[in-house]
Amino acid sequence: QVQLVESGGGLVQAGGSLRLSCAASGSIFSLKFMGWDRQAPGKQRELVATTSSGGSANYADSVKGRFTISLDNAKNLVYLQMNSLKPEDTAVYYCNAILQSSTWSPTKDYWGQGTQVTVSS
Repeated sequence: QVQLVESGGGLVQAGGSLRLSCAASGSIFSLKFMGWDRQAPGKQRELVATTSSGGSANYADSVKGRFTISLDNAKNLVYLQMNSLKPEDTAVYYCNAILQSSTWSPTKDYWGQGTQVTVSS
């Protein structure tokens, strides 16, 4: 069993900052990628940022230069530092991990429950 638990969401004014955290726990043999998606009301879920275990990061164009993803491999923790927040960043943010839970298991996707980020104008 693998669990992802997010924290750090909340309400912030436009231009402010928040840092999201996501801890992966349970049976983790090999962590491949961790990342964040988000879903705003009435919109499709979209990828925000991902990072490989080696630190190679990718970002959605809408957050480049404002958000930074980082991974603590030793603790299986991923962070999303969000600066210069805009009202359009308001969404539920979901943590994602792609990993093997044991040597003989396939690589699978796991998701957290989500954390709400609300940016007021």
